[in-house]
Amino acid sequence: MSGPGPRRLVSLVPSVTEALFALGLGERVVGVTDWCVHPADAVAALPKVGGTKDTDVEAVLRLEPDLVLANHEENTRRTVEALEAAGLDVRVNYPRTVADGVELLAELHGLGASPEAWAAVVEPARRALDAAEAAKAARTQRPTRVFCPIWRDPWMGVSGDTYIHDLLVLCGGENPWAGAQRRYPILKRAEIELAAPHVILLPDEPYAFGEADRQEILGWNLPAARSGSVHLIDGTWVSWYGPRIPQAIETIGSLLSPEEHVALPQ
Repeated sequence: MSGPGPRRLVSLVPSVTEALFALGLGERVVGVTDWCVHPADAVAALPKVGGTKDTDVEAVLRLEPDLVLANHEENTRRTVEALEAAGLDVRVNYPRTVADGVELLAELHGLGASPEAWAAVVEPARRALDAAEAAKAARTQRPTRVFCPIWRDPWMGVSGDTYIHDLLVLCGGENPWAGAQRRYPILKRAEIELAAPHVILLPDEPYAFGEADRQEILGWNLPAARSGSVHLIDGTWVSWYGPRIPQAIETIGSLLSPEEHVALPQ
């Protein structure tokens, strides 16, 4: 059984919602957003408080939570300030590295989860992170240049100040836009081709990249297209921090492994 901690939780962050249930704290969750879709059966019957960007503050207040869990990037300052002004306790997270994600998982465990939940959820994420960091330190090959867009029309990549970037680097990737001033730089096709990524990962969120996008890129003039290393992936692997971290590290690491794509000249 879970121990002491806030009894009524509202989560405004899809990945946090999933983590709470994984940690055995689902019975305390009294409200979630429309975008909180995992675990599907468990969240289906929960009261919804709107989206992550257009949260219905009054709906949250009616649920009388002891704690509201929000994210600096996914939720708006207006929502957080309105909830705090109404007297609610709001905890805002902002993981920008995989290590931050693991630490957040540990913090959520501290809301009253059991020792068994630590062993089943938190410890595997820590072990996966430690193993990936050790493999990164021991790597002798050049990192795999990778492009992981989050949007198109216009195309948008990620800078070094993002969770996605840190995960890619941890898994053996090199992000050509690591030094971009914007967190999500706007890119033209010519810039992407000039960067010559050897692997392209197309997540299904926040933009729902699909087979048509993959086929289009396979016709571009870049190494990833010539080797066929353009992959449609589950977007949660690169943007959901929490219990999905071990699977994300394993899967992205395999896609960026030099054995998985043709090593082409720079």
